[in-house]
Amino acid sequence: MTQHNHAQAPRQPELSRADFGEDFKWGASTAAYQIEGAHEAEGKGLSIWDVFSGKRGKVKQNHNGNHACDFFNRYPDDLALVQSLAIPNFRFSLSWPRLLPEGHGQINRAGVDYYNRLIDHCLELNITPWITLYHWDLPQALERKGGWANRDIVGWFEEYVALCIKLFGDRVKHWMVLNEPMVFTGAGYFLGVHAPGRRGFGSFIPAVHHAALCQAEGGRIIKQLLPEAEVGTTFSCSYIEPLRQQERDIKAAVRVDALLNRLFLEPSLGLGYPLDDLKFMRRIEKYVQPGDEGKLRFDFDFIGVQNYTREVVKYTFWTPFMQANLVSPKKRGVPYTLMNWEVYPEAIYHMLQQFGKYKGIKKLVVTENGAAFADQFQNGQVHDPERMAFLQRYLAQVLRAKQDGVNVQGYFVWSLVDNFEWAEGYDPRFGLVHVDFATQARTVKSSGYWYRDFLKKGV
Repeated sequence: MTQHNHAQAPRQPELSRADFGEDFKWGASTAAYQIEGAHEAEGKGLSIWDVFSGKRGKVKQNHNGNHACDFFNRYPDDLALVQSLAIPNFRFSLSWPRLLPEGHGQINRAGVDYYNRLIDHCLELNITPWITLYHWDLPQALERKGGWANRDIVGWFEEYVALCIKLFGDRVKHWMVLNEPMVFTGAGYFLGVHAPGRRGFGSFIPAVHHAALCQAEGGRIIKQLLPEAEVGTTFSCSYIEPLRQQERDIKAAVRVDALLNRLFLEPSLGLGYPLDDLKFMRRIEKYVQPGDEGKLRFDFDFIGVQNYTREVVKYTFWTPFMQANLVSPKKRGVPYTLMNWEVYPEAIYHMLQQFGKYKGIKKLVVTENGAAFADQFQNGQVHDPERMAFLQRYLAQVLRAKQDGVNVQGYFVWSLVDNFEWAEGYDPRFGLVHVDFATQARTVKSSGYWYRDFLKKGV
């Protein structure tokens, strides 16, 4: 790690919750596999992450999410923390294999009971639940049948979504269909660094198309069964800039932007896949059946923006298909987090502007934003000034976008608690709340207290 140059950073602007308006939604986000644990409890089926993280060398230090934060058992205490921090909205995901161990067919009643208890407890504490239907933990039983690369997943997903809305839609009004489809298809089915660990175009290209179909079909099912629901989906997005103002770098940046930021968004808006800028993706056409173009489109009530950083891109002849490389923040001599992501607050402003320009987007909600730093637990406390500065500076850019006319109506911190950070294991800590994974003790960090005070002051 290089030194973080926050000492030289400009003084943080004084932010007020009131600046964002009364109707702006504030929250914190989590995901089932990253916090629940209880991986085999009460009839839950295996997920692709249970299997992937059980293979040696797939996750750093061979960590896994078998126990994670034990949220499955400790949710009453964790929701009490949410309430004590004055966080009005809590985003979490449902575990598909906890509800349908085989992915479809037989329902696991114990899983249904668990989510009923969790939702009911949120409401008792006056916390509004925001549910993500798919946050990467595909049932392993479906992966054995081809997973996202098998077109049958559209039917399996339809069954799963309909079940969730019928079970929980009487109490939950805010729904997100997919979490970051570019990441779970790219990292899981092309690069092989995430579950299920597949590599190459043979799995990736069909997985993209089937996930894009599920994204829209999931939205349609929610609206059919629950017309008053607020339906969104979430996209990982990084602000992309060329290293130099030279044609080859500029074109490389356009290709990277098309892949990372546009590949799933534009089909949902009826614009189709951005194939003019991604020539190698033209092979997706062989998976597109008659009528699919229309099926890719859905009029979402909101788009979830999940931004952490920017990427600076340079042309390179040697990178297949993309002919582009990311230039690391370390090489550029700029501050970065434990995930090796540049600290660049303006990135969130630019992404809100970029998405806000699409005619078909009604409103934007920042459904994830946060940072992992090397937190120090000392004398029963965790002081994390870097995270506090990060949140303040990024929030200032969200406000700037709002004041410049972008219809952004919410902000959720990633994450409520330190958790299992996928292939990175437990080392990168994003939480407002520190977790001692040996004892499961929770300690609110300085950033958590800052967020609480910020939220309380503006009410």
